[in-house]
Amino acid sequence: MKKNQLFIMPLFLGISLSSLSACSVDSGLDIQPGITLTPEQPNPVPKDGQVTTFTTAANGFTLLKQGSLQLQQGGSMAPTTIYIDPAKADQSIDGFGFAITYSTCYNLLHMDARERADFLKRTYSETEGYGVSYARISIGCNDFSSTEYTLCDEPGLENFRLYQDEKDYVIPILKEILAINPRLKIVAAPWTCPRWMKVADIRTKAPHNAWTDGHLNPDYYADYAAYFVKFVQAMQAEGINIYAVSPQNEPLNKGNCASTYMPWQEQAAFVKELAKAFKQQKLTTKIYLYDHNYDYQQTADQEDYPVKIYNALGNDFEGAEYVVGAAYHDYGGSNSELTDIYSKAPDKELIFSESSIGTWNDGRNLSTRLLKDMNSVTLGTLNQHCKAVLVWNLMLDEKMGPNLDGGCQTCYGAVDIASDYRTLNYNSHYYIITHLSSVVKPDAVHLDTSARSSAPKDMVYSAFRNADGSLAIVFSNSSSNNQLVTVFDGSRHFQAEIPGESVMSCIWK
Repeated sequence: MKKNQLFIMPLFLGISLSSLSACSVDSGLDIQPGITLTPEQPNPVPKDGQVTTFTTAANGFTLLKQGSLQLQQGGSMAPTTIYIDPAKADQSIDGFGFAITYSTCYNLLHMDARERADFLKRTYSETEGYGVSYARISIGCNDFSSTEYTLCDEPGLENFRLYQDEKDYVIPILKEILAINPRLKIVAAPWTCPRWMKVADIRTKAPHNAWTDGHLNPDYYADYAAYFVKFVQAMQAEGINIYAVSPQNEPLNKGNCASTYMPWQEQAAFVKELAKAFKQQKLTTKIYLYDHNYDYQQTADQEDYPVKIYNALGNDFEGAEYVVGAAYHDYGGSNSELTDIYSKAPDKELIFSESSIGTWNDGRNLSTRLLKDMNSVTLGTLNQHCKAVLVWNLMLDEKMGPNLDGGCQTCYGAVDIASDYRTLNYNSHYYIITHLSSVVKPDAVHLDTSARSSAPKDMVYSAFRNADGSLAIVFSNSSSNNQLVTVFDGSRHFQAEIPGESVMSCIWK
């Protein structure tokens, strides 16, 4: 991703604290000294007959606050009732998560080991935390790497190797996370192919020895597919399974710090080779196409990019079963594009793979971002057929780094860490991901609630059934007023008062 707008960075608000159990949050408010705003220690297992709730207010004074509501037998005559039919399922859910970049790992590894372990447990544990279950990494460098590099910078695949960013930073942190949550899924994407594989155009095949722009030389399609195989196998050798890849991060973005231009016609040809290589090597890694914005960079012949590839390739090629769907970002266009793509390819999966906050959208102000991000990034994509939602960096420092020139110089992390490497500033993206993860588990299904439900104005919600049979619903109330909602699951009901300008997650057996 790339965001280079110049804005005045708001002052970093941080209260220096000695452990994760007392961390500051910049809510955009004038918070008095001595008041600590603390995400509570989660305990998401609901008791029989009760609904466990988590609530976060945009004003920052309620942060993942846990509570409980009473289940009542039978239905309700309340005018604003949401009817859940546990048998009416839509897409399955793979999970929710953050990008684990070099910069994220650099900052984490500068923390005290015990405090880092507490933070990761709180974030990823399914029994002692919020159960975040997905991560995104790069194949080679990205905006938040130590330098530009690929995993094979010298010509010839015999020169393939993991770089120090992987070996010394990303892999150690992934191993710590996997020790906490072995069910973590990982999706990976390259920002560029090796420069020796690049050409200025695929007709003349003139060399393009640059980190940005350029095309993948068709003569190297098989070699580049083998490069992906080597990456998956190298990570497997480290005990890390790569659940999915996309062939190219932001394939229509020529100007990122590292990039390769890959219009749909060229991605279709390469993906055919990639799928064949995965099948021949007996990998289980899925392939998600596209991995870019809703608006296709406003390029007319690239509209419906993944659908054009599905139609061009059909299903009669080796490894076709590996090409499972498409991934989207939100730096241009509307998420209504998800429904459009689903209508044209209902047998294919959709995931949302990247969104950022930063100086351009007041990203450290919870009162500005919480509801907007909840409605557009998470609930807005889940309600339009996405089975996973990922946001960008889990953690950056208070100076928005480390980062690379040419990449995003104005991004914030889901969590920002102060120069003491102890004080944590939680931003909206941390809350929108943990609100879903706390009640919606991998292998859940999204439930259809549209037929009879009547929600209050300014309320957005999504309902789910987990694999263990528990039910969940997540609300976002954009009204400034508290709103009373009744939820009926076919045999029982409960009433929840959703505070004004707040998010509430609910789970019950």
